[in-house]
Amino acid sequence: MNQIEIGRLLRAGTTGFVAGCRVNQLDAPSFGALVRAPLGSEYQIFGIIYDIRIDDDGLVRQLVTADNVSDEVMKDNRERRIVPVEMSVLAVGYEQEKKIHHLLPPRPPLSLDVIFMCDNNDIARFTEKFGYFRHILNNQEIPVGEVVAAHLLQASVARGKESGTLRQNSGQAWKEAATHEVITLLRDDYPALMSVLGALSDVA
Repeated sequence: MNQIEIGRLLRAGTTGFVAGCRVNQLDAPSFGALVRAPLGSEYQIFGIIYDIRIDDDGLVRQLVTADNVSDEVMKDNRERRIVPVEMSVLAVGYEQEKKIHHLLPPRPPLSLDVIFMCDNNDIARFTEKFGYFRHILNNQEIPVGEVVAAHLLQASVARGKESGTLRQNSGQAWKEAATHEVITLLRDDYPALMSVLGALSDVA
């Protein structure tokens, strides 16, 4: 299993959590990515990143108004800044005793627990069924269309590369099936459906 650590937990609830990382760790996580928080050998929580926030601090406020900020100062601020990058994660399921559940987790992760990127095999296992879509589509506090589009694009690519072999047809077939599932789930909510389909059209 590929262990790419992207941060540590800052705060958590049943429906999601916020992880913090250094700026120089920001290459790995991305909007719409599936991540996991292991809480023991037989239990881990899965979530989707729906927001990445870089707050300012006192030094940044001074630097943005300064003239001719040197590359060294920029590098020092980005690599050593105390204020972390915050990633907001929507909980979409969990794994217990090697079985995937597309339900809210029984308990959230704890402060400073490590958050990892899901590798291609993790993504393939978790996205085998579409039950977790309801957690995304029913959430009124996230940019649903953008999250769905970003997630479907990343997950289809990962499924096409499962176990290290390129299976483009598998990834494309999954994305088409996932899109049909989204349309079915939103058939009674026309504005939400149009928003999601509009975002999906940009990743087709």
